Amino acid sequence: MDKKLLTILHCPITHKGLAPAPRATLQAVNAAIDAGKLQNQEGLALTEHLAEALLTDDGKVLYPVADGIPVLLATESINMEQLG
Repeated sequence: MDKKLLTILHCPITHKGLAPAPRATLQAVNAAIDAGKLQNQEGLALTEHLAEALLTDDGKVLYPVADGIPVLLATESINMEQLG
């Protein structure tokens, strides 16, 4: 993802900065998806693995990236407390 783009993107919910999710985070998210334990903010169960995502600076909210495009919709966000 373009570094310049990342400097202007912010979470629409918390207004925190966003950064690419680390590989370990994506692995944990994908494992939770496989286990059927992860939902987006809309309450829909996630069924497809995330190859790429953006994580807020505080690590609490994750946004999927689809075909290189960040999906910064509040309903599509993932509350990371579900993994705890």
